[in-house]
Amino acid sequence: MAFNVRRINPLDLQPRKAVGVALPFQGRAVFNSTFTTKDATKANLINFFLTGKNERVFNVDFGAGLRNLLFENITQESLEDIKSTIERGLEVYFPQVIVNSMQLSPQLDSNTVSFELKYAVRETNITDELVINFE
Repeated sequence: MAFNVRRINPLDLQPRKAVGVALPFQGRAVFNSTFTTKDATKANLINFFLTGKNERVFNVDFGAGLRNLLFENITQESLEDIKSTIERGLEVYFPQVIVNSMQLSPQLDSNTVSFELKYAVRETNITDELVINFE
């Protein structure tokens, strides 16, 4: 019989130890810290989705590059391109993230897309969602 063990990151049990960097960058010392795996994962996902290709100097492949895709007219084909770009990026940079659902809602008259991602973090009890509006 196999058991599906859910773990808690040991850092989550130490409330004064920072796990990552929060967005937006506007803390007293430029950065605010995240103190849980849940918050760090969400901040990292937002950072990935809002970063363009070639934007990171020493990691030019990092980033979804979604803004570039939105400069085109929104069609079913471009929505499929956006979805596959997101899926590939998650596989490469966030293998611990399990996508529960992903929804792209285009507003054709304003050429914007609302992106909703519901996800879980592998081998934990963490679930969360994020919504990003690309205009």
